[in-house]
Amino acid sequence: MRQHVDRVVAPAALGRAVLLGRAAATLTAGAVGLRLVADPRPLLAALAVVAVTTAAGLAVLSRHPHVARHPVPVLAADTAAVLGVLALDGGGVTFYCCAVGASALAGVLAGMWALLPAAAHTALGYTVAAAVLPAGADPRLAGFVLTFPIACVLAAAGAAVATAALGRYVELSVRVVASAQRTAAASERARLARELHDSVTKTLRGVSFAALALPQSLRRHPALAEQLAGTVSRGAEAAAQEARELVDGLRLDTLDGDFADTVQAICRQWSQSYGIPVRLATTPVDPPVAVRYELARILQEALHNVAQHAAAGRTTVSLQRGGRHLLLRIHDDGRGFGLPADLASLRAAQHFGLIGMYERAATVDGSLHVASAPGRGTTVEVTVPA
Repeated sequence: MRQHVDRVVAPAALGRAVLLGRAAATLTAGAVGLRLVADPRPLLAALAVVAVTTAAGLAVLSRHPHVARHPVPVLAADTAAVLGVLALDGGGVTFYCCAVGASALAGVLAGMWALLPAAAHTALGYTVAAAVLPAGADPRLAGFVLTFPIACVLAAAGAAVATAALGRYVELSVRVVASAQRTAAASERARLARELHDSVTKTLRGVSFAALALPQSLRRHPALAEQLAGTVSRGAEAAAQEARELVDGLRLDTLDGDFADTVQAICRQWSQSYGIPVRLATTPVDPPVAVRYELARILQEALHNVAQHAAAGRTTVSLQRGGRHLLLRIHDDGRGFGLPADLASLRAAQHFGLIGMYERAATVDGSLHVASAPGRGTTVEVTVPA
């Protein structure tokens, strides 16, 4: 079904463009011709036929674009309109405009097969030209009139080539978008799997080990069994909390909005929850989906650390774009802490939140820098590709 839609998009769109272009050219030429004829009624009737034909063609191609796959009825009706214009106008310039437009429409709908009706329009144009040219006409005028019908063949060939090119472009675009969607879906699944592995899965594995040891401990070591039961209970509660946090993290960002709006929403909700004012400075940015997610989680974790450990009176959050990178900065005026030298020291000091932020930044090819000292507050800076 998708391939069927792809193949009719280009001909239907170009067909509408040809109909509009032909109508504009014909009506303009007819309006000029009204000043040159003694009786304008036949010309007005021909212009009315062009207007009605154009409106009908636009309606059909807009509401039922699949008719582009069955061009014979459309081209037959359009040829009848050209003959009607010829009968009313008597071979004036409106007829030639209609004939060229009909050839172009045939090229759009029928491809190179349109050279057959275009050749028929050309032959008809030469016949009309021979009939309307007076004997002894100016050679320059005769040359122009006799050369004009060949435009039918050129229009048909040009329209066929343009339609084929646009069709290939539309097909390639659809493939690129589908590939991007598949890649995004795979990345999202991988990210979700990583989050589950790093949080809920590890916790549940510990609960499982404790639960396996519980039956044997009940018979031999009741006190140990009681401790294991507590471990299972706390582990299950922790897993549920981690699952809730994971779901909340997936809902942090609305992908159809600017990422600065997401940053503002996270800060506003955090400030309302903990009563700590936040000064915001953001610029509109739209980073990739993975970058948006990791930055949102880093911001959430940094603000959580401020609320739990900093005893801060004010927090400043800024999101800026500099060249090819984004900079997210979170600063608080709290108590600060002595920063260990490396990640191993952070683990020893139980700073697992900072470790997670470092790992999240690295996941999207970014870097994280933490500056802190006792009594001087803490600053977290994340730099990621834009």
